[in-house]
Amino acid sequence: MLTEKQFELLNFIHQRLKESGIPPSFDEMKEALHLRSKSGIHRLITALEERGFIRRLPHRARALEIIRLPEAVARGLRPRTGFLPSVIEGSGGRGLDPGLAVASAEAFEVPVMGRIAAGTPISAIQDHTHSVAVPPEMLTGGEHFALVVRGDSMIEAGILDGDTVILKRADTASSGDIVVALVDEEEATLKRLRRRGDSIALESANPAYETRIFGPDRVKVQGRLVGLMRTY
Repeated sequence: MLTEKQFELLNFIHQRLKESGIPPSFDEMKEALHLRSKSGIHRLITALEERGFIRRLPHRARALEIIRLPEAVARGLRPRTGFLPSVIEGSGGRGLDPGLAVASAEAFEVPVMGRIAAGTPISAIQDHTHSVAVPPEMLTGGEHFALVVRGDSMIEAGILDGDTVILKRADTASSGDIVVALVDEEEATLKRLRRRGDSIALESANPAYETRIFGPDRVKVQGRLVGLMRTY
């Protein structure tokens, strides 16, 4: 399995070789992956080499050879997850390893980042708990993460307590989208977003819960719902 950064680097090298026949430089790789130093690229290259995806050719500058590709790369897919949401309930507020996504031949491993309230908002804490295999057709490009739903405020939208929702990382949403919203940098909740003039309404899909209305500076969209998974 590859982390997201390993996958991105392998795909970047592959695409550059297809386009020009010349591997990218370490500076180009660093810029493409938004890393601060070349040491991170060295670690990724070493990891890819150890896993048998690439080979470094000795005594030649910029000499990299791809030995094999994950099926996702070969098919032109590009899973991108690893978003570090600040809206998750968990056991601590520590930072996360950004390489949280892997690809298999038939599914993508998306990180489950904890729990999200579909009811009373919860505190904003980050925590990567485990990963879930998601069909590739559920992902729409960009970064994705998953959350386990707690509460019943979205039941009329078909989202039940215990469901796992799949979200695309986004900081904007259209009126009517179901989103993960962070309120006042403290509370996180899964609700339908409605725009009412200059205000933002977070609307439940359960008449037992009231719609909450906020000024635009109090609500930050963290992700937009793209799929749901349920076990019986």
